[in-house]
Amino acid sequence: MGAGTAILGEIFFCSCATIPAMIHDTILELLDFITKSPSAFHAAHNVSLILEQHGFTRLDECETWVLKKGGRYFVERNGSALIAFAVPEHAVPGTGFMLTASHSDSPVFKVKENPEMQHAGCITLNVEKYGGMLIAPWFDRPLSVAGRIVIRGKEPFSTVTKLVHIDRDLLLIPNLAIHMNREANDGWKIDVQSEISPVLSLSESATLSSLVAEEAGVPEEEILSADLYVYSRSAGSRWGAEREFISSPRLDDLECVWTTLEGFLSALEPDSQAENRLSQETGRIPVYCLFDNEEVGSSSRQGADSTFLSETLERISDKIGGSGESYRIALSKSLMVSADNAHAVHPNYASVADPVNRPLINGGIVIKYNASQKYTTDAETSAFFKLVCEAAGVPYQVFTNNANIAGGSTLGNISQNHVSIPCVDIGLAQWAMHSPYETAGVKDVEYMIKAIRSLYTL
Repeated sequence: MGAGTAILGEIFFCSCATIPAMIHDTILELLDFITKSPSAFHAAHNVSLILEQHGFTRLDECETWVLKKGGRYFVERNGSALIAFAVPEHAVPGTGFMLTASHSDSPVFKVKENPEMQHAGCITLNVEKYGGMLIAPWFDRPLSVAGRIVIRGKEPFSTVTKLVHIDRDLLLIPNLAIHMNREANDGWKIDVQSEISPVLSLSESATLSSLVAEEAGVPEEEILSADLYVYSRSAGSRWGAEREFISSPRLDDLECVWTTLEGFLSALEPDSQAENRLSQETGRIPVYCLFDNEEVGSSSRQGADSTFLSETLERISDKIGGSGESYRIALSKSLMVSADNAHAVHPNYASVADPVNRPLINGGIVIKYNASQKYTTDAETSAFFKLVCEAAGVPYQVFTNNANIAGGSTLGNISQNHVSIPCVDIGLAQWAMHSPYETAGVKDVEYMIKAIRSLYTL
């Protein structure tokens, strides 16, 4: 176990060093990003705004690209996924890529078409699960709706897409009193269709579409379609005796989205090591990837199991004078870091963890291994990433599943279907993964930023 940790039976006592005050501003920025990103569409939009503030030029998949050496660019797909990259001055055919990948989506409830239903004098919404989720914590919690709408354009058969975020407490899924459900604490199975219907109003005239139209500032009849999701409005918090924990909705995976972005951007600062590194012939082309739909298998056109990455890398290769062969040479020189949060050993359920590899919150970046290749980490890629962490002065730790408990896949192994390059799966340790309110460590946020910066500057 990590230094400063003792085990007495199943109880964990963690004596963390005092967290430096300077980290607090970083945590506030992370929590602000999460608050402003209630849906995958908002997360990608907010990342694009940050990229533009750092001098990145937006590209369009439907147009011919013009790339200049020394330029910074990004391309979006579906409004929920994007890939950003910088073209080094030294870039030539066959130059490899250094990539990080994370995902914009989290387990939530998707609003079905024609969602309003009447029950017991209330207007409720018809919803369905998106992703594997812990359902029970969604009860008795302030909720609202966010996503996108598609409205009529000015030209025939044209449409316009608008983001929508009803930024107020709008919905709630009330629990059933213990007097009427004596089995609530004894393994009660939740029926999503009949028991998960967020309450919208007591007014029979209340409709979600009218509220969405008002929020978007468009006539209700102009809305043609929508992708809307119920999200948790619980505010992010820093807590603990030494304020060493953070809790928030959507830490999986917006924590990795934001920290890898910060590391990527800091590596490109003019006064950083990376600027020198990117001017050398041995450096790789830095690439930042944000995919959608990881929580439902990534098999969408904006997911890791799509051609989005392969097509983007091919276009970059083409624009620096590459050919089919030089592109394949470039891939052989490349590395991907798949960043998706990891399970920390739980203080109340330590028996479900591996007996040896038990990551701790604030214990450093977690390198994830799996014999069935649900995680792509192998001896070579993990060794390289350990050197990256050492160069950054960042601790690292290891996660493997309890052999009796199957784990989930993430971006690394899925993206290999289209771009076969060496990959290492990493994450930050957290509790309550796939809950609407998850918990992670303050120190680990800074660790990830430093490690990713180191990755791009080695």
